Amino acid sequence: MKLYKEIIEYWFSPRVSKLWFNSTKEFDEELTSQYESLLKKAIKGELKEWESTPEGTLALIIVLDQFPLNMYRGKAESYSTGDQAVAIAKEAVQKGFDQKIPKDQIAFLYLPFMHSEDLQDQEMSVMLFEKAGLVENLRFAKHHQNIVHKFGRFPHRNEALGRKSTEEELEYLSSKQAFKG
Repeated sequence: MKLYKEIIEYWFSPRVSKLWFNSTKEFDEELTSQYESLLKKAIKGELKEWESTPEGTLALIIVLDQFPLNMYRGKAESYSTGDQAVAIAKEAVQKGFDQKIPKDQIAFLYLPFMHSEDLQDQEMSVMLFEKAGLVENLRFAKHHQNIVHKFGRFPHRNEALGRKSTEEELEYLSSKQAFKG
């Protein structure tokens, strides 16, 4: 079995899918021990051949977009591969790969746009989720877009990235509406 197929099976398994947005310390450690070396290969461009198929591209995006968020939670490294994931996602959409991925998996091809602090990427996120009819994801995409539109970035990342928060961001972060990642 190709390694990217293993990533897809693992990520979309019933056990792991329950942890996507409700991770545990144990799961973060599991991902790190099993896949950190794979992430490092992806960062170096050593998995470029995965981009030749829709399924391989999706797996690569999961490795670059999702895995670091878990592996390096609360650290700058958790956001270090975002631009790489966005570039691959843009190319995938241009190739029409998003039309060849099962609807229950497509959100992960689009998530790098939602995670980007670039407003154009945010607009792409909203457009793609809307076009795909992924209503729940669209709600989150609009929320993320509003944050980036208002602040030009995600304030909850400031501490991890060593950025100084503005007074407005600090106010937001201490509110009940704050998105904490």
